[in-house]
Amino acid sequence: MCLFISCKTIPEKATAVSSFDKSKYLGKWFEIARLDFKFERNLNNTTAEYSLKDNGLIKVDNKGFNVKTNEWKQSVGKAKFAEDENVAKLRVSFFGPFYSGYNVIAIDKDYQYALIAGESLDYMWILSRKTTIPDEIRQNYLKIAKEIGYKTEDLIWVKHDKA
Repeated sequence: MCLFISCKTIPEKATAVSSFDKSKYLGKWFEIARLDFKFERNLNNTTAEYSLKDNGLIKVDNKGFNVKTNEWKQSVGKAKFAEDENVAKLRVSFFGPFYSGYNVIAIDKDYQYALIAGESLDYMWILSRKTTIPDEIRQNYLKIAKEIGYKTEDLIWVKHDKA
């Protein structure tokens, strides 16, 4: 029962990927685009690295370069599956007991490109194993996002120009 916190983990028109393979998803991802929000404001060169912890949870290691302060910023958190591990609907926490939705809603068969929905239409990411993404994948992910209700014109296209 959820009395004082939101129980919603995925936007209404979004569907998490089923037949999800956690082991293929682990590793480093480059953020290609995102809807801006407080914790990533002014960041470029953003990456997310996922690894398995001993307790079965997923370690989430986010990193980005703040172009205003000219320094790297890192946030480490944890993720757990909201339902079955074959469904890419997760809950992520960077702040103690507070979790928010993290949902893989599109992914290619080789786990090279992913479209991620947060728990509301305020959060969305396009990820790639490289610093770029093919235009056809990009256009497909933008189409999916628009159909769900995301304001894709508000996306920030992340620069990757630092090692």
